[in-house]
Amino acid sequence: MEEHTIGEVARLSHTSVRTLHHYDAIELVVPSGRSAAGYRLYSAEDLGRLRQVLSYRELGFSLEEIAEILADPDARADDHLRRQHRMLRDRQVQTQALLSAIEKEMEARQMGIALTPAEQFEIFGTDSLGGAYSEEAEQRWGDTESWAQSRRRTAAYTKEHWTAIKSEADANLAGFADALSFGESTTGPVTAFLVEAHRSQISRWFYDCSPEMHRGLAELYVTDPRFTATFEDVAPGLAQYVHDAICANTGNAER
Repeated sequence: MEEHTIGEVARLSHTSVRTLHHYDAIELVVPSGRSAAGYRLYSAEDLGRLRQVLSYRELGFSLEEIAEILADPDARADDHLRRQHRMLRDRQVQTQALLSAIEKEMEARQMGIALTPAEQFEIFGTDSLGGAYSEEAEQRWGDTESWAQSRRRTAAYTKEHWTAIKSEADANLAGFADALSFGESTTGPVTAFLVEAHRSQISRWFYDCSPEMHRGLAELYVTDPRFTATFEDVAPGLAQYVHDAICANTGNAER
């Protein structure tokens, strides 16, 4: 039967020799063998117990609690794995919910909108680009009339305005995703319509979006991970597709 020295176990488990010494001292993970020279030797069963201990530690249990859990004579290895799996799933759900809440609040703050927290949660999902539009517009054009125009307009918007903005943005994004899935050319009439609708929405709700500014936003879709992720969450390759469509079709608005 293969046995491992304490140094080997430390490397395999990414823990320290000192920790393993402590586990042995408190009889939590006791090596079942010794070498002729008196060194600790761990069996496969010992390593299995160590994995259980480390998993429960990662889940936040104290060493005393872990010792009590593992002392249950009716609990098999499969029982421990199922328990840890369930607890990790619960933690994953809680973590994702917290991330979503934080992202929504960040986006609402970036928009600078005068809505209550409840209204912000109700309207904006994590796929909304409104906050990113506002932030990037301020960085690029904060000292321009376009930015001042946007601030003047949005300052007066109500919950109903922002709901309409979100709805239009989602519909436009879905249109691009459908065009991509059907193999529509980025230079064809379908994407030309979507591009102009996209630019018109920005102009109608925020600031007069010139073709040049529109192409500037398109560059962000493939260079800024925040924008790229929003598109890619809808459909793989969508960020590049929308970028190419805007760059190919905004020239039509200048003629």
